[in-house]
Amino acid sequence: MKTKTILLVEDNPSDIDLTKRALKKAHIANELVVAEDGQEALDYLFGTGQYAGRDAAPLLAVILLDLKLPKVDGLEVLRRIRADEQTKRLPVVILTSSQEEQDIAMGYDFGANNYIRKPVDFCQFVEAIENLGLYWLVLNELPPKVRL
Repeated sequence: MKTKTILLVEDNPSDIDLTKRALKKAHIANELVVAEDGQEALDYLFGTGQYAGRDAAPLLAVILLDLKLPKVDGLEVLRRIRADEQTKRLPVVILTSSQEEQDIAMGYDFGANNYIRKPVDFCQFVEAIENLGLYWLVLNELPPKVRL
C-alpha cells in the first residue's frame, strides 16, 4: 500500500524544518511535499506551472496550510481548493501562528477541516503533530476521488 502524502504549505524555513523534525520525532514517515508559497501549492495541486504534467491522480492525505503566504495567501488557496471538483474534498488543516479571530472564522467559512495554532514550545508542537498524524493519517477515511 502506498503511503499517504502530506502537503505542507509553509514559507518560513524554520517552520518547515520544525515540522519535519516534529514529524520525525512523532514517527510519521509519510511522504512530505513542501510548497513554499500559495502559488506553488496551487501549481502542485492542479498540475500547473513547475508541476505541469505531474500525475495528480494520487490524492493527498492532508494539506497543512499556513495562512500568511507570499504570492497567494492561505485563505485564497483554501478557497480555490474548495471551488474545484477534483480537490474540494481534500482534508485541509490550517496550521498557523495566527490567533486572529477573523482568520479562524474565515478559515472555517472557507471550508477548513481544522484550525491549529502552532505551539511555541517544540515538545507541544511535536505532540500536536503526533495527534494530527494519528487522526488524519491513521483514523481518518479519505473521501473517494471525484471522477469527472
